[in-house]
Amino acid sequence: MTKISSIADVRRHFRNNKEPVYFISATNFNLLGIGDWVGGFRHINYIDCFEGKQRNVFVPKEKFPRDFEGIEDINNYLLEHKEVINFIQSRADGDNAGVAAFLMFDQHTEEICKQLGLRVAFPPAELRQRMDNKIETVRIGNKAGVPSVPNVLAKVGSYQELVEVSKELGNDLVVQTAFGDSGHTTFFIANEEDYYKHAEEIEAEPEVKIMKRINCRGSAIEACATRCGTVVGPLMTELVGFKTLTPYKGGWCGNEMFAGAFSQEVRDLAREYTFKFGEALREEGYRGYFELDFLIDMDTNDVYLGELNPRVTGASSLTNVAAFAHSDIPLFLFHLLEFSEVDFDLDIDDINERWAHPESVDSWSQLVIKHTDESVDLLTQAPITGVWRMSDDGEIAYDHYSYHPHAAENEQEAFFLRISGAGDFRYEGADLGILITRGRLMDDDFQLNERAKAWIDGIRKQYTGQALQDPVVEEVAVSHAIGGGNFKIL
Repeated sequence: MTKISSIADVRRHFRNNKEPVYFISATNFNLLGIGDWVGGFRHINYIDCFEGKQRNVFVPKEKFPRDFEGIEDINNYLLEHKEVINFIQSRADGDNAGVAAFLMFDQHTEEICKQLGLRVAFPPAELRQRMDNKIETVRIGNKAGVPSVPNVLAKVGSYQELVEVSKELGNDLVVQTAFGDSGHTTFFIANEEDYYKHAEEIEAEPEVKIMKRINCRGSAIEACATRCGTVVGPLMTELVGFKTLTPYKGGWCGNEMFAGAFSQEVRDLAREYTFKFGEALREEGYRGYFELDFLIDMDTNDVYLGELNPRVTGASSLTNVAAFAHSDIPLFLFHLLEFSEVDFDLDIDDINERWAHPESVDSWSQLVIKHTDESVDLLTQAPITGVWRMSDDGEIAYDHYSYHPHAAENEQEAFFLRISGAGDFRYEGADLGILITRGRLMDDDFQLNERAKAWIDGIRKQYTGQALQDPVVEEVAVSHAIGGGNFKIL
């Protein structure tokens, strides 16, 4: 095959692709719409968000009771499910069953894929796990010239030890463990009482990241490290810790993408840092899709590295539907290309320059709506996936079915992806669904605007549940619920 040397070549290559490509995860949220670009692309999911309406989503009909401890367990369960195995084998070309991509996976996933004849389109799980370590992220960033918030890395055995090792950082601290969702593993400590709320988790770690607490705004930027260089997407704002969306302080609950996110100076610096970090990842042996969280100091405009997610993420659903993605190709296609057996040589500098232009970034926002009450009940009614419309009085109603956010044509419409449905247990922290719409959902002070509040309220009203009377049943319900193991499925 002729070497790929242009975006048009990449488009044609994937449009004509015959090899099966799978995204295997709890839901298809992270890669919504990628099937429009890649021939032979299918989602294999545990949750059917589409009531069976979406042809390129395969969900096994028979479910077996399982306690999942992480999304890796969900994926391994799927790959070992007879219906999934039969589906993959029915589309295989001899010993080649195709390509598999994941949100999360482990070494057992790799072993199963090898047995099935699937090629994993990611670096080895062992390397990805090392890159996912928040302590390692600081070290890579320092090496690449990408600064973190002033911090120390140390083993902590008591509050006195914490105070001693962090004395140069002041009294108001943020402590992070090496792994885990930031909503569960980031601790804000201003005194001894705060410390003892989280002492067991902190002291169990061989090393924690202790940061000075700053007045900051969260942001996210996605990129892809390829053999030709690192392709960098736009800087997005992050929605973090809103009580109407998540019960977790510091928990991610959405993103905004718009050309005016932060100042031009901050956007340029974040892109520069992301490129540098991507090149450092390549030196570490990592390639492919990744996301960086940046903390923007609102008092100084300094840009600090927050954490690395070496994978597709919750922000990928916006990155891959924006104007720059559709005028060229979605960022995820660079990832697939990197793990293909195709020879390519693309002008990454030219792509990055084009993607940095404000006209390449149209405005999109998403809300991740969780159940925030401490109650547990059984859902009897839930809103369906598709396009919903808001009337002038703020009431919402279902408009029509679609599988793609682009079907929401204006700011009065939104694409809603249902996660929890009738028959599911609703418990504190359960993901109810994701709402994606054009335009902004925060104001210039980074607070939810009235439109966002109306959408959140409107979606919540679509859910009804039946109370569980027995506390033992409640406990069993949460332990068996997907995501009930205190891990993020999105």
